Amino acid sequence: MLADLGAGVMDADAISRATTASGGAAIPLIQARFGASFIGEDGALNRERMRQQVFNDPQAKSQLESIIHPLVGQQIATQAQTLADSGTTCLVFDIPLLVESAHWRTSLDRVLVVDCTPATQISRVAARSGLSAPEIQKIMAAQASRARRLAAADIVLFNDGLSLQALASRVQEIGQQFGL
Repeated sequence: MLADLGAGVMDADAISRATTASGGAAIPLIQARFGASFIGEDGALNRERMRQQVFNDPQAKSQLESIIHPLVGQQIATQAQTLADSGTTCLVFDIPLLVESAHWRTSLDRVLVVDCTPATQISRVAARSGLSAPEIQKIMAAQASRARRLAAADIVLFNDGLSLQALASRVQEIGQQFGL
């Protein structure tokens, strides 16, 4: 919705997925670090296998992040520069793990947290990814808490039980604060 108002958006999750897709820049590095069994027949990261590995071995998580995060950071910087060069005045960095990656905060003017209840978060992730509630809860437990995310926020958009029209109205208000 902010993009519809004229913001340039860099989506860290989409960039991360592109680096681990077939032919993605992270694939050869992941294969070298973890082995061919972590790459699917389609040439993409075997997400289920890696998810199990990362949750059972904290060092594996650090190793995976050391591969993916620099690639994502480089792509975000390239996209941001391209948008700035084109005259875009409001850049939105959509970074799901922003709080966990503390280095981002110093690069941003404001942090907008889109919030919902944990129950809503679980149901949305399950609908999007097909993961079970216990799997989602395990992922959530490994991430920054809701309280920590809210504490990092300059603006909070509570997106739970809102109609699309009400959500659009709230985004319009926030967009005005961002000069859109």
